[in-house]
Amino acid sequence: MTKTFANGSVVALQGADFDVRPGEFISLVGPSGCGKSTLLRIVAGLLESSAGELSVHGESVTGPRSDVAMMFQKPTLLAWRTAVENVLLPSEISGKPGPAERKKALDLLELAGLKDFAFSFPSQLSGGMQQRVALARLLQTGADVLLLDEPFGALDEFTREHLNVELMRITGEVKSTTLFVTHNIGEAIFLADRVFVMTPRPGQIAKIVDIPLPRPRDPSIQVTPEFNELVAEVRATLGGHP
Repeated sequence: MTKTFANGSVVALQGADFDVRPGEFISLVGPSGCGKSTLLRIVAGLLESSAGELSVHGESVTGPRSDVAMMFQKPTLLAWRTAVENVLLPSEISGKPGPAERKKALDLLELAGLKDFAFSFPSQLSGGMQQRVALARLLQTGADVLLLDEPFGALDEFTREHLNVELMRITGEVKSTTLFVTHNIGEAIFLADRVFVMTPRPGQIAKIVDIPLPRPRDPSIQVTPEFNELVAEVRATLGGHP
């Protein structure tokens, strides 16, 4: 898959070929500007590739799809709506904001650990809690392919670690196929079944690193020799592409 901008003068992706198995969690790591976010936007149908083909569930991606949903770096919650009202936005946009959808939104907030904050406004929630609301809103779409573009990058380390555990639990429960962009090698390995390491622009998949660590995973696994060997492998691949 190839993507160019500015009438072809900027090549963001070139030969970025990959496949993802149903239910798999893929982390994408690579230098800034290597095309990770561009790749997600193409999968989401928000951008068209310049060359190559992309399919989801065996169907060519020609635009946004109901079975693919994307979460960005910022939660982008509406300040005048409560947490549950923010989660309900996808249902309202699709024209089905009935009682069943409201119950689903409340259930998802409970799944995200926010049962007691369903009727709180964003200003009453911490940054980590706002990101959980955004994650619940993502799941409210009903999509089984989830794209997350550095959703925890602006959070402190403690909150980020906690949300990584929650994300692993939630995506495992809903059995989604997940593509997760991060600059944090440890985070990428902790969450993933496989890590796609990308080259600098024009972005390609330099190496695919299998993560054979058992699930469920506890943050303590990050101090084990097995984990640190995987970190070293990813770092060495990135180091080979300055």
